[in-house]
Amino acid sequence: MPRMNMEDQVDCRKQMAVVLPSLDPDGKFIRVVDGLIEAGFQHIVIVNDGSDEAHRHWFDEAAQKPGCTVLTHEVNRGKGRALKTAFHYVREAYPELDGVITIDGDGQHLTEDILACGNRMLECPDAVVLGCRDFNQPGIPPRSVAGNKTTSRFFRTLFGIRLSDTQTGLRAIPTQYLEPFCQIQGERFEYETNMLLHMKRMGIAFVEQPIATVYDPEDYSSHYNAVKDSLRISRVMLRFLVTGSGFRYIVSAVLSWLVDNGLYLLLFTLLGHSLAATMASPVSQVLARVASSVFNFNMNNSFVFRSKENYWKAFGKYYCVCVPQTFITVVCLTALLAALKISSPGLATFVKIIIELILFCISYVIQKKWVFQNKT
Repeated sequence: MPRMNMEDQVDCRKQMAVVLPSLDPDGKFIRVVDGLIEAGFQHIVIVNDGSDEAHRHWFDEAAQKPGCTVLTHEVNRGKGRALKTAFHYVREAYPELDGVITIDGDGQHLTEDILACGNRMLECPDAVVLGCRDFNQPGIPPRSVAGNKTTSRFFRTLFGIRLSDTQTGLRAIPTQYLEPFCQIQGERFEYETNMLLHMKRMGIAFVEQPIATVYDPEDYSSHYNAVKDSLRISRVMLRFLVTGSGFRYIVSAVLSWLVDNGLYLLLFTLLGHSLAATMASPVSQVLARVASSVFNFNMNNSFVFRSKENYWKAFGKYYCVCVPQTFITVVCLTALLAALKISSPGLATFVKIIIELILFCISYVIQKKWVFQNKT
């Protein structure tokens, strides 16, 4: 997609505030501020996140420039808290603005890319625009490449979020999301990861805007602590996974599995004395599934997806999924037991578990997107 320039019809320079958190900056910081002013941005909100005395003159200089406001944390509180401080200020001081553009003060974000992300957000007012770098280019610090690609894989595998740059600091955020974003947990670098995860939970769309990948190999520095901040980000992702519907679905499935297979084993053992093996298995399975499915539906409705769908409507949808799934399981299990000449209740239960594991993920997606779609 071609990048926009200053002459485009939408103009984020007047309609959006630039948010720039910084800790112990150097000369690159003031060049970034000057670049924003020269580009025509009229609202630049800078957060001094507890910089030491030797670096405070940069903020004093910035405060004298047109359109610049400097907010100060007396002690370092972290990038996440600095962003929240700026979000609170923009909501109070500039309620008429359409949004904010968050950037870093180390010169990694080019002015033309900042403009492109801001203007893109004005065209997509209900979406967060993420400035995404290409990490396949040469010359990028290995820790940045490894960290971003690993996080991207986790996002895709664990949360179904496809992002090419999960660690970008260049983001254009509509004003209506500033208040809920201030409620998201995280005080340091993990906050930006948490923001992305909560966007999915909150149903907020995102748009990727390609931007230049800028690194100076002779003067690359960052306040990102590879060990401490990576652990914080990992905890954020684990917490989100544990509190999300996916984990609750697993809990519900395990409990339902215990009910289903416990009853199947019990009934198969009892009925095996009075029915032929070819009949004992399907009869036991159907009876066990009826009981476990009622249990599973109520768990998924109230605990997993916390559905606001009409109870009986959701009940009908659930069984539109459950009945075919049960039929497929019964047919496959009966055929396998006959083909493998299995009559042992224990071995039959093991085969049944294997078949159900295959259907597990498919059922989750259908229930989440269709059966219990009106969830909190």
